[in-house]
Amino acid sequence: MKAVVVAPGQAGSGRLQEVPDPTRRSGEVLVRVHEIGIDGTDAEILEGQYGEAPPGDDYLIIGHESLGRVETVTDGAEDLAPGDWVVAMVRRPDPVPCRNCAAGEWDMCLNGLYTERGIKGLHGFLAEYYVEQPRYLVKLPGELAAVGVLLEPLTIAEKAVDQIQRIQSRLVWEPKRAVILGSGPVGLLAAILLRLQDLDVHVYDRAGPGPKSALVEAMGAHYIWAEKRRLGHKLANEIGPVDIIFEATGYSPLAFDAIDTVAPNGIVCLSGVSGGGRRLEVSADHLNLELVLGNRVVFGTVNANRRHFESGARHLNEIEARWPGLLPRIITARLPIEQFAEGVLRGPNDVKKVVEVAPITVSGAIDGDERT
Repeated sequence: MKAVVVAPGQAGSGRLQEVPDPTRRSGEVLVRVHEIGIDGTDAEILEGQYGEAPPGDDYLIIGHESLGRVETVTDGAEDLAPGDWVVAMVRRPDPVPCRNCAAGEWDMCLNGLYTERGIKGLHGFLAEYYVEQPRYLVKLPGELAAVGVLLEPLTIAEKAVDQIQRIQSRLVWEPKRAVILGSGPVGLLAAILLRLQDLDVHVYDRAGPGPKSALVEAMGAHYIWAEKRRLGHKLANEIGPVDIIFEATGYSPLAFDAIDTVAPNGIVCLSGVSGGGRRLEVSADHLNLELVLGNRVVFGTVNANRRHFESGARHLNEIEARWPGLLPRIITARLPIEQFAEGVLRGPNDVKKVVEVAPITVSGAIDGDERT
């Protein structure tokens, strides 16, 4: 079968090649791949920054944001049938396992021995087929197939909101306002989730007015152009007290600006990964004062587990019901598998690029047309 592979650690090694068809073992499901979302992690793997091949292989099939359709099932897959649309989870528990992995919370792994499809020790999904255990597959209704590839990035926001709510149970809390840093897919999806809760949402990004700001306005949120307004107390005074800040940029200095912006008793969630060596001089006393006297919380989040995929699937339906046609606008390009490398190129108007491995044919899909 065709697959997009890299030699981990070697920049420029990404290529489309023939690889052996996956072998389905007892209890596994064969899935035909239809669409794969491309994100910053894929770009960094293609640049040779990281990535780990499975034991015994000298290449890694990339791709972790998937949408596929069940081809064949075996015993133990009672909830799945041929033709079902599915999204696969990314992370797998460590083999020890640690107490969190043993409890099904592999996104909170303690010892770092987890594996991840298309990233760390397991082949990904940017191929014609893959096999998987049913417990790592989440079923989607056919009418969501046109946007099903957005489920995995949505789960990052799902976990963040879940964790925010759990942490903030520390006090009587009635959040009114949130600021999202970044208008990429995860940032926009986080904004939509918080708009579902009727929060006053502001999305802060360096991109000027255009398709991204139009998406923000379409969900009833506000767009803040970073070139014109800076984070900090002044911005908070202008828009009102900020209860939640969700960072989805990977630009680490914004974390410190966020602490200066969030209100007393507020919370800052960091989801962007910054792998560089950027240095910054900060006022440690001021930072300490803001956190302690303001009862502020700052935490990081990565990955997601099954409950976040399941809640994300429910929310995709709710989002479409409330803002018909909004989700398809997040997907700004669909590329044939031969053009996978273009998926990592980002223009100012790009949000999510998707590689189309096999055409989707869905009658009644939420984009309003049958796609073939």
